[in-house]
Amino acid sequence: MQTPKEGSWTSAGKNSRWMEWNPGFPLSIDAKCHKDLPRDIQFDSEKGVDFVLNYSKAMENLFINRFMHMFQSSWNDFADFEKIFVKISNTISERVMNHWQEDLMFGYQFLNGCNPVLIQRCTELPKKLPVTTEMVECSLERQLSLEQEVQQGNIFIVDFELLDGIDANKTDPCTLQFLAAPICLLYKNLANKIVPIAIQLNQIPGDENPIFLPSDAKYDWLLAKIWVRSSDFHVHQTITHLLRTHLVSEVFGIAMYRQLPAVHPIFKLLVAHVRFTIAINTKAREQLICECGLFDKANATGGGGHVQMVQRAMKDLTYASLCFPEAIKARGMESKEDIPYYFYRDDGLLVWEAIKTFTAEVVDIYYESDQVVEEDPELQDFVNDVYVYGMRGRKSSGFPKSVKSREQLSEYLTVVIFTASAQHAAVNFGQYDWCSWIPNAPPTMRAPPPTAKGVVTIEQIVDTLPDRGRSCWHLGAVWALSQFQENELFLGMYPEEHFIEKPVKEAMARFRKNLEAIVSVIAERNKKKQLPYYYLSPDRIPNSVAI
Repeated sequence: MQTPKEGSWTSAGKNSRWMEWNPGFPLSIDAKCHKDLPRDIQFDSEKGVDFVLNYSKAMENLFINRFMHMFQSSWNDFADFEKIFVKISNTISERVMNHWQEDLMFGYQFLNGCNPVLIQRCTELPKKLPVTTEMVECSLERQLSLEQEVQQGNIFIVDFELLDGIDANKTDPCTLQFLAAPICLLYKNLANKIVPIAIQLNQIPGDENPIFLPSDAKYDWLLAKIWVRSSDFHVHQTITHLLRTHLVSEVFGIAMYRQLPAVHPIFKLLVAHVRFTIAINTKAREQLICECGLFDKANATGGGGHVQMVQRAMKDLTYASLCFPEAIKARGMESKEDIPYYFYRDDGLLVWEAIKTFTAEVVDIYYESDQVVEEDPELQDFVNDVYVYGMRGRKSSGFPKSVKSREQLSEYLTVVIFTASAQHAAVNFGQYDWCSWIPNAPPTMRAPPPTAKGVVTIEQIVDTLPDRGRSCWHLGAVWALSQFQENELFLGMYPEEHFIEKPVKEAMARFRKNLEAIVSVIAERNKKKQLPYYYLSPDRIPNSVAI
């Protein structure tokens, strides 16, 4: 692989090489384990990020280690899951436990749960989901046909096509595990709330792939929703979280260390936002997502399925999809009037604008014209490194090979900072809240999706949900992943003082002021909410991907 150049470099800059961890993945750092990394990008203490240690410690803290070896042993009923739950509950997770079976709670999570990036406005009913007005009539509240509801913008869709044909985990010969690739149709009711109205559990319609409806028998409908929640969990963990925050931020970090000397203003701006990212990802490849890693223990996409998913999802990893306002628009979800309870969108736009204002100010201080941007060879090499190695030179990714203006540069820097800070916070720190009640986010399913209606029993559902051992590993994982680092640095905090120039320090102070105003706006709104949304409050957004 290409070696970095000489100059006034950090040790990470001199020693960073790209490596292909799996075919088709964004390239990552050339290091087999954490201790192989250059010293200045390692964690201060490796113990703090030992996943094996942290997950075991989590299970101990949660008082669930007595169940952790009970693989193959089913729970007795839904209430039985409380044995591993109530020891460390919080308001949101407790609310999830009490309301998870309700359609309103199911729909809400697509807007403000830990994977709020999949739902899109349905502009045309897909042929592969042959749903009719008659089927969903009792869910529609406006005396319109389903087609008319679509035309009025009241129908939404989440399609888990990505999971179709992915290999389920076969690492434990004693437990068969299963995946589905559901399509879920949702409806905006007269109260402007989003509720599910039809679920098909696999992609190809047919007699053995019925469309489940709220009017079906209680447990038919419940199991269909559980399959959707499980599918959402898989896409969340592997694509929304791993690929689109962790791996992307690592690409920006490696390119920065390789191509920008430590005295470069863009290095100084970005270094806080890649802090520990290369280290946490290296540790994950060592212990978590490697062959026989912790991910294999409890997840139906372990044992290689997660690798196939990333390879598939690369085609959708575009520059535009990392530009927050564009990503929201592309899914038809931008109207606050039409979709009033989408707090992920509302708060994300506030934070995106604050970051963009700040990066524009910093760019204007150091680059007095577009020409100066174009003629900065180190900056251009940084952008090119991201495109060539991170995005594998894929033209369809829409990643620029070079930046030609101050405006383009400030947007690019906003993408880097927002992905590492706000986007990661939005999809990471809610994992305990939304995934600790196992039936709401099952990491695996132990029976295939139902092929007929009217046969599902509660016993069957409990036997399909994860066993005691897998439930415990899952709970330990989502608890550990939801904790902040000990000395966490939050958005707007730049304690290392890389910049000494007064204009930049003033820009930083304005940035912090803007962020404080956003904290107040969000706190004010949350006062009135039974389910507060706080993942994008800047005082809870760490600067970088480090957990």
